[in-house]
Amino acid sequence: MSDATPTSSENPGFDAMARDIAEVPAVEVIVTVAVNLMSAAAVKLGLTEEGEDHKDLDEARKLVHALAGLLDAGTTEISTFHASPLRDGLKSLQLAFREASLVPDEPGQGPGEKYTGPVYG
Repeated sequence: MSDATPTSSENPGFDAMARDIAEVPAVEVIVTVAVNLMSAAAVKLGLTEEGEDHKDLDEARKLVHALAGLLDAGTTEISTFHASPLRDGLKSLQLAFREASLVPDEPGQGPGEKYTGPVYG
């Protein structure tokens, strides 16, 4: 029976990847993840050129909620310089979600509002 976990000698790219990520500051990782969540949420909200082709409010809700949680937990670690534009982007996504919903959530019940407080449109 063989071991299902490859060793580093079987996967030489893993060592290089681990070295590369070790050189990246935590702030950059947090900001990159936040921007990726924002981009994915915008697509799922139908805010891209293709718009309705990729619109999925259930998926958008999950992404916006995850972004809000990340920013709530990480804001003290990434400084106001990085956090302010991310919070502005989050609020824009929350407002876009509210506008796109056929039956909008009550204030304070929308995606991520558990972390940010109510967002009014």
